Amino acid sequence: MTSGSPNLLVPPTVISVGGLTSYIQTLLEEDQELIQVWITGEVSSANPHRSGIFFTLQDPDVAATLHCVAWKSYRDKLVIQPEPGEQVIVLGRIRLHPKRGEYQLMVWQVLPAGEGLRSLRYRQLRDRLSSEGLFDPEHKLPLPKYPQTIAVVTSPQAAAWGDIKRTLKFRHPGMRVLLSPANVQGELAPDAIATAIRRVEKDGRADVLVLSRGGGASEDMACFNDERVVRAISDCSIPVISGIGHQRDESLADLTADAYAHTPTAAAELAVPRLSDLQANHEEHIVQLYVTITRKLDQVQDQLQTQKKRLHRLGLDRQLERDKAAVQQLKQQLGRAVQRRLLAYQKHHQLLQQKLVALDPTAVLQRGYAVVRASDRTIVRQSDEIEVGQMLNVQFSNGLATVQVTELESSTGSSDV
Repeated sequence: MTSGSPNLLVPPTVISVGGLTSYIQTLLEEDQELIQVWITGEVSSANPHRSGIFFTLQDPDVAATLHCVAWKSYRDKLVIQPEPGEQVIVLGRIRLHPKRGEYQLMVWQVLPAGEGLRSLRYRQLRDRLSSEGLFDPEHKLPLPKYPQTIAVVTSPQAAAWGDIKRTLKFRHPGMRVLLSPANVQGELAPDAIATAIRRVEKDGRADVLVLSRGGGASEDMACFNDERVVRAISDCSIPVISGIGHQRDESLADLTADAYAHTPTAAAELAVPRLSDLQANHEEHIVQLYVTITRKLDQVQDQLQTQKKRLHRLGLDRQLERDKAAVQQLKQQLGRAVQRRLLAYQKHHQLLQQKLVALDPTAVLQRGYAVVRASDRTIVRQSDEIEVGQMLNVQFSNGLATVQVTELESSTGSSDV
């Protein structure tokens, strides 16, 4: 070895570029942590192509980048399309490109990160619960018009609790208010809220339930989009009013509640009517009742006058009807009298007929008697009316005989002529 030449160590074996690349490819593609990996980052560039979409993720904090590709077979199945500037979460597998000696992520799915991920989860849960009918209007319970007891589910330290108490005291002094305390922020909030709602229902005194908290960041309000809270509201047999935060998008609790307002104060106003309004409505109802009764009395008076006029006009008709009835009664009496008289005459006629039959000369003759008549057809009733030698006609029941008197005999004795 000559002076000044470098001291080189000769390795025992030498591998080619391809061999090294293949070795690295094996390490990357067969590593269990890299076969399926979730990665988050910001899309720095995106290049749609007919074979797929090529994009780059970067981590601005450490100035690191990762090349990604979503082939055509997966591109249409992505939840969102990668756009520059978007924070995303991608699912894929590490692959090495041997020709370029570069590795890239083969992407199967792209999801929004941060607010976008929460929004996606919100939409998915909302669609699923909506398909079950939890938001349907026909499932909403009507709010009581005049509740006697209001239950409030909120944190006792929250400003919402004070707002609700002041509002209820102002609108309806003396209203009984029950507090069912619960955490309304953080990981423990969903279970605490659901438990507080069930506690109110088990107690059974409340006519309406107000679920409330004040405003806050979207992360603080996440508990009101939790499925446990939504189902507790849906299963509650007491009407529920949600008053969560300030003007914002609707939460799933708002969609499920029987009514909702954008602030705790508005929810309290919705729960109970203003006492002064009730008094005004009461007075208005009294006036309306008076007007209605007066109008009804006027109508009845008019009807009464009309009936009186009709009765006056019907007086003669009624008298005529009575006279007709009297005439009809007299006709019936006359008919019965005539009938009785006719029956009497018929009986008298029958009696006379019987007498005539008894006095009929023919009948007498049939009993063996005969009628003696003079030549002038007069009936001879006594012997002194005839004389000896006189010609007489003797009538029998079956014929007539002419005789001559040859002898007369009186009742005192006989005399010969």
